This record gives sequence, structure tokens and C-alpha cells, in this order.
Amino acid sequence: MSKIRTRVAPSPTGDPHVGTAYIALFNRVFAKSQGGEFILRIEDTDRARSTPESEKAILDSLKWLGLTWDEGPDCGGEHGPYRQSERGDIYKKYADQLVDEGKAFHCFCTTERLDAMRREQRLNSQPPGYDGRCKGLSKEEVAERLAAGEESVIRLDVPREGVCEVPDMLRDPIAIEWKQVDYQVLLKSDGMPAYHLANVVDDHLMGITHVIRGEEWISSTPKHILLYQHFGWEAPTFFHLPLLRNADKSKLSKRKNPTSITFYEKMGILPEALLNYLGMMGWTMPNGDEKFSLTEMTDNFDINRVSLGGPVFDVEKLNWLNGRYIREDMSTDQFVQALKDWAFNEEYINKFMPLVQERVERLSDVAPLAAFFFAGMPNIKAEDFAHNKIDEETLQKLLQFGLWKLETQRHWNKPAIMADVKAVGEHLGLKLKDALFPFFVAITGEPRSVSVLEAMDYLGPDMTRARLRHALEVVGTPSKKQLKRLEKEFAEIGTFMD
Repeated sequence: MSKIRTRVAPSPTGDPHVGTAYIALFNRVFAKSQGGEFILRIEDTDRARSTPESEKAILDSLKWLGLTWDEGPDCGGEHGPYRQSERGDIYKKYADQLVDEGKAFHCFCTTERLDAMRREQRLNSQPPGYDGRCKGLSKEEVAERLAAGEESVIRLDVPREGVCEVPDMLRDPIAIEWKQVDYQVLLKSDGMPAYHLANVVDDHLMGITHVIRGEEWISSTPKHILLYQHFGWEAPTFFHLPLLRNADKSKLSKRKNPTSITFYEKMGILPEALLNYLGMMGWTMPNGDEKFSLTEMTDNFDINRVSLGGPVFDVEKLNWLNGRYIREDMSTDQFVQALKDWAFNEEYINKFMPLVQERVERLSDVAPLAAFFFAGMPNIKAEDFAHNKIDEETLQKLLQFGLWKLETQRHWNKPAIMADVKAVGEHLGLKLKDALFPFFVAITGEPRSVSVLEAMDYLGPDMTRARLRHALEVVGTPSKKQLKRLEKEFAEIGTFMD
């Protein structure tokens, strides 16, 4: 039997997500429990949204949790490169092979034509999906259009009849009709691969034996099985973990729960407690213990003990477990050292202490002025946002638009943050000082404090966004109907470009 090899393949397009850690944990534990290897691969083919900053944050967060890997972009390995953006020639070779063998085809449909097709499908209550218009083009016509410089994508040819049996190590085989599977884009017009082609090619070339991922990928698995068949490769063993969920059983989302690993780090959650809690989300120790280490989970791991129920990510339960680690596993000296490592370290304090120093007259003024740099959510009330230039509707827009702008900000620094806040304020007809007021309250808990823009820079994107979401809950989160209206208005605000 070949050595077991698993992988996690995050996209560097935002804050490091607890869902990524959850999937990474189970991949690593399964591989190591069988004497196998765990690989990290970066899926950065979304060139518009992928950033080096996000990649670094993901790698740093997984390392902070103790989820190390045997091969990856930072440590290398014999199956590299481990960034998909560096493997473009590989994907093109395999996409062209499928076209040559009649298992994929060039599609020249424009965005306008595809949009019109989808509108017609909605009007006729038809299932969405590509209608196969370019599937029947002759080789001669395709060659002529390509020679003329016409843009195209490469799509997978998918059967329209029959059923695909999707095997899953945790479930009975899942039957999915081929007619429900779209003619998937494999290679985009810019030459970059779509997820499905890159995923299958990389898993095969990197020797991945078991694919452990979230259950949202079940419906895509027929495309992957078909690609393995087309290439004549043996498919890996699939198993799909249950999704992490909010209290209302919906998929875990940042709008209802903090999802950034670094948010929990900055809230003072210990890495071993967060890792332990993620393990509890889908698995139990044989003796029923809720508190266990990564080593104990690995030593006792049995994939058949994975529960398929939708695990609810309960922050209060995480806090309770974290408290147990603090009380049961730490001496006073260790507790003091953990505080230093967390936020009371020179590197972090030296960032913002010049801001504090400018505003104090006594050393005893420091603690109340700097407290929000070490706190979680500020203790704020709706009336704290009262301002003679900002009515209730404008306040809600300021916070919501500000949050949306900052959620898409890939370059987290004071100039970029200021440009986002300024753009929102100008859209609402406010001077910058008035537009900044609710941000002071939301971020620092006070109407006046140290520079709020620099504070947001030092606190980081995860904590800043979490405090803005908290402020929206305090003043009143927009309803679904209001959100749709606000989304249309938000589109009018120009995007900051550096």
C-alpha cells in the first residue's frame, strides 16, 4: 500500500478562516495517524483577489495552531511548485490534451451572450448551466477562430445521460445525475486554470491518496471523477466533512460569527484550545474527553468516529474550553508569559505607544487610553453614536459601507483605510472628521481617542472588521430587504486603487 498523503489547499484571498484550520486539522491528523504525509498547497489562481499578505497570514495562523506540513511553498518538496500560479504550463498541457482527445472543447461565448442565456433560463424556470452551444464546433472553425485571436475558454465535456456514483468514506455512495453537472470551465481565457482542473491535476501529480474536504464539494465531485477517468488516473479516496455552522444551522459565516483565526488569536484564545475545539467539531475521543491535545487526537484518531451532524461553532463553548486550559494547564509564570506573548510584548506595544504618549499627562492615564488595544469588543450603546451631523439611517450606512469597503481591502495600512473611509464619507456628503466619528466609537469605544485610523492599522483587519460588525449589531443590523437596497447603493462608491 502506498504511503497516505493528504493536503489542504487554501486560497489566499482574505483573512485565514477557521474552516481552513478545521479541514487542515483532519487532513493532518488522518495522515499522521497512518504514518503518512501532509501537504500544503496554495490555490492562488484568482489573480484579482489573491495577495502575498493573505498567503502569509494563512501560513502564520496554521503554524500558530501547530498544524505543520511536510511539503509546501515555504519548505519545498519534490512535488513543487506548491503555488498554482506557478504551475500554469502544467495545466495548459493537460487541458490541451483533453481537447485533442475530444473530452473538452473551446467555448467562444462572450460574457454578454452567457448573461443573456442565464436570464432566459431564469425566465423559463430552467436549471442554470451552459447550454453547450460551442460543443459542436468543427476543428476547422475552432482553429480559424483561435488563429484570428478570438478569446476562448476550455470547457469539460460532460455526459447528459446516466448517473455518477460518488464514493465517500463516511457515507453510502451518492448518486448524482450527469444532467445536473455543468460543462465546467477548465481553463480560463487568461490561461489560468479553473479550480476543478488544477485541483485534479495537482492532487494526482502530488500523489494525494485521500481528499478530505467540506461537504459543500460533494456536488462537484462528479466533475473530478470524470477528469480522473478522462486522464486514465486512479481517483483518490474522498470523504467530505460536515460544515461548521452558526447557531441557526446556516453555514458558518463572518456576518454571524467571527471566522478569522487571527481574530481568536487577538481575543486571547490559546492555540491548543482552538485546535482542540475544532477537533471537537467533527470527532470525539474514545473515552469521551472533551479536552485533548493534537498528539492525543492523532494517537486515538479513527475516521469512523467522525460525526456527520452539522457541528455548531459556539464561541461561548470555545471560551469555556480556553478557560480550562488557562486554569488547568498553566502555572502563574506560564500565565504571565502567555500574556506577554499575546499582546503585552514590546513589538506590539511599541507600535501604538507613541499615539498614547501624545495624549497623556500622567502615567496613570495610559491604561484607560490604551485599554482598547488589548480588549475584545468595546462596551458600547446605541446612544454613544449620537451626532448632530449623522442621522440614524446615515449612521447605519456609514458603518455598513465602511465594513464592506474594508472587507475587500487587500492592503491593510493607514492610507488605504483612510481612502476607504473617505470614499464612504464623500458618498454620504460628510466631511472626513464627521465620517470618522462612528469609527472612533466602534473601534475605541470612545468618541475621542488616539488616531482611529492608526488604531485600525495596528489592530489589524480581523479585529477592526469584528468591531464594526459589533457596532452594527448595537445600532441595528439592516434587514435583508435593506441590505439589498444598500448593496445597490454601495456599488456607486468608487474602489480605492493604490
